[in-house]
Amino acid sequence: QVQLVESGGGLVQAGGSLRLSCAVSGINFSRYTMGWYRQVPGKERELVAAITRTGTTNYADDVMGRFTISRDNAKNTIYLQMNSLKPEDTAVYFCNGGEDAIRVIRGIQEYAYWGQGTQVTVSS
Repeated sequence: QVQLVESGGGLVQAGGSLRLSCAVSGINFSRYTMGWYRQVPGKERELVAAITRTGTTNYADDVMGRFTISRDNAKNTIYLQMNSLKPEDTAVYFCNGGEDAIRVIRGIQEYAYWGQGTQVTVSS
């Protein structure tokens, strides 16, 4: 059974930082390309950052240079270090992944399951 447990969200002022974590179980984690996604009410979930099983990273344009995705295969966990946060970063953040790196990185991977997400709120 796949489990995705996101944590680390909270309320922060603009310009501040947060570090999100996602603990994963039920999959062969080291083989998966993993991604961080975010969603605001009324909008589709969007890919923010992705990391392949070899550590190659990709970022959405609006977080490039501010966010850093990383992974610890020994702990089956991915992280998202978010710096210089802006009010428009406010969203619920989720993690997920798949074995097809191209589909994950292009944001077209479909998933049958999601975790509960973690709320990030950035005040101006």
